[in-house]
Amino acid sequence: MNSHPLILIVGGGGREHALAWKLAQDSAQPRLVCAPGNAGTAEIATNLDLAATDCEGLVAWAIEHRPHLVVIGPEAPLCAGLTDRLQAEGLRVFGPNKAAAQIEGSKVFSKDVMLKAGVPTAKSASFTEVGEALIYARGAQLPLVVKADGLAAGKGVVICETLTAAESAIEEMMVRGAFGSSGAQVVIEEFLEGEEASILALTDGEHLVMLASAQDHKRVFDGDQGPNTGGMGAYSPAPVVSDELWPVVRKTVFEPTLRELRNRGIIYRGVLYAGLMLTARGMRVLEFNCRFGDPEIQAILPRWDGDLLPALDACADGELRDELVRWKDEACACVVMVAGGYPGSYACGDTISGLSAAAQQQSAVVFHAGTLLKDREVVTNGGRVLGVTAMGASLRDAVSRAYGAAEKISFANAHYRKDIAWRALLL
Repeated sequence: MNSHPLILIVGGGGREHALAWKLAQDSAQPRLVCAPGNAGTAEIATNLDLAATDCEGLVAWAIEHRPHLVVIGPEAPLCAGLTDRLQAEGLRVFGPNKAAAQIEGSKVFSKDVMLKAGVPTAKSASFTEVGEALIYARGAQLPLVVKADGLAAGKGVVICETLTAAESAIEEMMVRGAFGSSGAQVVIEEFLEGEEASILALTDGEHLVMLASAQDHKRVFDGDQGPNTGGMGAYSPAPVVSDELWPVVRKTVFEPTLRELRNRGIIYRGVLYAGLMLTARGMRVLEFNCRFGDPEIQAILPRWDGDLLPALDACADGELRDELVRWKDEACACVVMVAGGYPGSYACGDTISGLSAAAQQQSAVVFHAGTLLKDREVVTNGGRVLGVTAMGASLRDAVSRAYGAAEKISFANAHYRKDIAWRALLL
């Protein structure tokens, strides 16, 4: 490896700050560039004024600078084929190509893969005609789940307790275009009851290494109330993922999915994320994502023991090995601070105070998501603003430290859940 290899991290959220933070500690001492990055990445990397979706600009920059590795964070550029464009220029990439990224980019494709691979999942049907979708919903058992087929920033899933709610969700997506072309086709699923867990695996297309378990909190308010968000916090490990469950997830979810993709001529390299629901009838896969979970990765990466870059390199090169991934015994918790009104409309440009005080709390690190440096001040620049994260000898310790750090931070109308990891702490 080159001395001080140049790494381009594509994205500007909490996931990308967490990746930059971890890579900055690597023994290779890589030079980090983030596009576009945020106020947090600016402290440890060079931020580029290029959007994560600016494929032309990113490819042009990469051709000129020839980074050692491009790490693509968000799903949108993966689904748009950024990996393919970079690889065509002889560049090394961590992140699946466009064909593989359909596992997240199209819920219809994902369901078809699961069905053919025999992966346990919710019963569902897909529709391109609004009339047929409404007829199906009227005959389905309630509650049911309506999902936009394409990308919708984590908000294209509506749990419908009543038929009126289901009809409204279908019409919002298919008629009123709430998610643009992503909602032109919808998937209607049976509602699964149980406890969710996130399992992520690194893969080079053949070999896979499962990462530490995590649980995300999707609803905006305490007690899992209110609308779904991109994620209000996470913790790792998730006790609901028992030692007995690990081999089951590997054999019934990851291995058959990768095998089915290979059967279709798709070699999946990068991270594959399985969102699981643990029901009374057994485990079901809710969804697949083609990238690191956000905020799950903020709770997972601090537990990673040693260098991250060799594992990312190995995925890109088809040389992944188990020994490249090791874990610390400590637990980790991440509390997401959001702008008031999120996931609906919210203000940007509010000054954030207390970041230094929070970072000085024991075992705490503050990952920036929707932030911007403006006139030497850090201001809000998104719905999810910060991921306040801490390690602890136990999950209770980690949660306590994360909240201790979050209490030091303030900005106008800041909101965060006060019950992160509540299920695990009840055990």
